[in-house]
Amino acid sequence: MNIAQRFLFIAFLVLPIIGRAGEGFDKRLFEAYQKEEMSVWQEYIESLQPSAVSNQTLLYEYGYCGYIVAEAKKEGKEALMPEAKRYVQQFREHVEAQKGKLPAGHYEMYMSAVMVYELRLHVAMRPIKAMSLAKEATKLAPEDPLVLSYYGTSLFYAPKPFGSKSEALEWFEKAASYFKDAQWEYCWVREANEMYIKQCRDKLNH
Repeated sequence: MNIAQRFLFIAFLVLPIIGRAGEGFDKRLFEAYQKEEMSVWQEYIESLQPSAVSNQTLLYEYGYCGYIVAEAKKEGKEALMPEAKRYVQQFREHVEAQKGKLPAGHYEMYMSAVMVYELRLHVAMRPIKAMSLAKEATKLAPEDPLVLSYYGTSLFYAPKPFGSKSEALEWFEKAASYFKDAQWEYCWVREANEMYIKQCRDKLNH
């Protein structure tokens, strides 16, 4: 299996539900995610006006793109592929339009996610660039748990020598130390980060 194929396993990544890093959580959309009611997110994204695009709305697009791409890749759901490509293209355009306006490391994180989604949809094949952007984001935002967890996820799924479960665990644990703050109460990615920690430890027999 080549590098591009291995990177196809990165599906949902992380779905931060905030405006700026660590504030502005939307409890309604968080609960919709918990209930797997992603149509609520779809309605939210569809209702967006171009002038309303912001870091917060990008976070929802980021999450919904992960969901719809994963759905389109399922057997028997190929008809969703055009819709998935449309959402990913819109996400890319919105991210590019917000360059220079986002919190440190978030542009790089989003663009890495865009490239992973495009890879899964066979729109473009840039797995190494996607990983490079994810790493760059950690240098720009070394205390942002969303960025740290995202990089951990990239390492978790990356083929050797680009990543490993032991490396991923280090980043997930680092993210966890910042997720302890009460402001992350309704951030599901904190729970996802704990899930990855458990999976890494299980695989490494820690």
